[in-house]
Amino acid sequence: MPLVVTLTGSPSPSSRTLALAQQAGRRLAADGFDVETIDVRALPAQDLLHARLDAPALQTALATVERADGVIVATPVYKAAYTGILKAFLDLLPQLGLTGKTVLPLATGGTVAHVLAIDYGLRPVLQSLGARHVLQGLFILDKQLTRTDAGGLDIDADVRARLDALLLEFARALRP
Repeated sequence: MPLVVTLTGSPSPSSRTLALAQQAGRRLAADGFDVETIDVRALPAQDLLHARLDAPALQTALATVERADGVIVATPVYKAAYTGILKAFLDLLPQLGLTGKTVLPLATGGTVAHVLAIDYGLRPVLQSLGARHVLQGLFILDKQLTRTDAGGLDIDADVRARLDALLLEFARALRP
């Protein structure tokens, strides 16, 4: 079965963006996909910021992306752009590190003023890395995502429907 990697770039340990990516990953796993998560925040900061490509954690993460058939890139939007830690990781990928891969960008943010961050900030980077197909992304307002007491995530019904449709499209693009 195809391998999907959820790549998350939130600096927050209680990130709704990470929970969103994990929920998307669980949905795909239930559909039979192999799913692995790379939480960039959990990588050693010194290795990431100093581009220590020989560091074991970075080697493992980069190899995981290389093996992936599809990648879900999930990031909060701050100051109209995806996060710096996500950018630091994407900078470590080889020039064509997403060649042949289908990519689904997801972004969360506090205001609709950031809705174009996917198309004007993230998409060009993903395309320059050689992604075969970058699906139309999904921007979700923070207020449409609520953390549950059990650590889960409640997603607004309209957003859930749009996310489900995108995950279905993503899955179809990955099936042989």
